[in-house]
Amino acid sequence: MEEIFKNSKKIIIKIGSSTITGEDGKIDYEFLENLASEVKTLVGLEKQVVIVSSGARIAGVSTIEKWSKKEDMSYKQALCAIGQVELMDGYRKIFIKQGLHIAQILLTKADLENEKRSLNVKNTLFTLINENVIPIINENDTVCVDEIKIGDNDMLSARTCILWGADLLIFLSDIDGIFDKNPKEFKDAKLLKYIEDIFECEKNVSCGQKSSFGTGGIKTKIQAAKLLHPYGTNIIITKGKTPKSIIQILEGKGVCTLIKGEKL
Repeated sequence: MEEIFKNSKKIIIKIGSSTITGEDGKIDYEFLENLASEVKTLVGLEKQVVIVSSGARIAGVSTIEKWSKKEDMSYKQALCAIGQVELMDGYRKIFIKQGLHIAQILLTKADLENEKRSLNVKNTLFTLINENVIPIINENDTVCVDEIKIGDNDMLSARTCILWGADLLIFLSDIDGIFDKNPKEFKDAKLLKYIEDIFECEKNVSCGQKSSFGTGGIKTKIQAAKLLHPYGTNIIITKGKTPKSIIQILEGKGVCTLIKGEKL
């Protein structure tokens, strides 16, 4: 694990909605403080860092509570628009304490599939990183009707890895990693600490009918791993709320799943 970190210069950190928010549904500033400190450490080790962050809609709900039960698509998109401001303001206030400037990039699938637009995104990413600014990427949910669903940012982070040529993708999630079966249903579930063949793993892992495997959580992470496998990008899945979770893994002490990429 330490060797992979040592050899990884370009790192993308993907943060799930449940990780960046607290039990009250509001932005978890303690988590952001910890994240900013870890990113500062990575930058000090001459790593380049990009963040893919979920949480806009939840932040919007906590800001405009009267819309919390609105299910109309227009309201969902409006909540994302409101929450994105709240989310980025939280990042800005916390990261500047570490001397880190941030930038926001909102993407759609079309931005990554169109050659000219993807080149523009790539150039912007490289410019920001070369100027020591931390890009924070999210789906542009106000225009992507089909994208407001669990797990989309898992695939967005994978596609960003391909665009940027990232060495390592870190999922900061609400779980320690991938288990052989759903740990919420089975007490004897075992954490898979190392996965060399993600395709074989997908055949054998059983998470039960009520697991997040079939609704976006683990499923989309496995899809992301399958997409990145031929590019040689390694993936780490760990619990984001664990204090210093990234640094612990860097030091070989953390609890996580490592999915090995294999460049073809």
